[in-house]
Amino acid sequence: MIHAALFALALSASGPTGLYFEQTTVVRPAGEAGGPGVRSRVWHSGRRLRLEAGDAKGGPALVLRLDEGRAFRLDPEAQVAVEIDAGRLRARSHADASVAATMMGGEDDLRTAPLEGRRTIAGHAARGFRLRGRQASVDVWVAEDLPGGASVFADFLEWSGAAQALGGLLAAIRELPGFPLETRTRVSVLGETQETVSTVTAIRLEPQPPELFEVPAGWRLEKENP
Repeated sequence: MIHAALFALALSASGPTGLYFEQTTVVRPAGEAGGPGVRSRVWHSGRRLRLEAGDAKGGPALVLRLDEGRAFRLDPEAQVAVEIDAGRLRARSHADASVAATMMGGEDDLRTAPLEGRRTIAGHAARGFRLRGRQASVDVWVAEDLPGGASVFADFLEWSGAAQALGGLLAAIRELPGFPLETRTRVSVLGETQETVSTVTAIRLEPQPPELFEVPAGWRLEKENP
């Protein structure tokens, strides 16, 4: 789950004391219709994050406690919490970010231009921008009426090592004037182009219950296998 969520987290905003949003991600060959995609939910409160995937709430979750430097995979069915090896998680996150950054190129390769028109996404008016690099481009639609920019998960990115790997790409995104509600990433490899579209379908700025970020009482706590 962390691999799919990393880029979305990098594009998400900060500012509020509590944030919840739902997002759908579709991967497809460019120009072709995609399926229903993968639905995910993100809860954020200070230096705490919770991520779930799937259609129903309360399923398996990833909890990041950056305030404690710890991360857990929660399995509600087995009532087991697995503490993830922090070093291994950082290595995977850094590798994912490095691939994205390589596709976009260095700061000198990046170009940002506005997209025409306006859209309404998750009930908010949004403006579009295109970031173009060597082998990839990212269309980002942002809402100016939502607080923050692309720094809500800055602590996560620093902790994971992804911020350094993303380099100029993250800096360019942070310059955009609002909260990213949709991203469309196009990557071309050996003449084939693939699109990944992530769209926020619901968003709420409100305090989040502390228990969302805790290992439930009575659960078995295990360490991740080497």
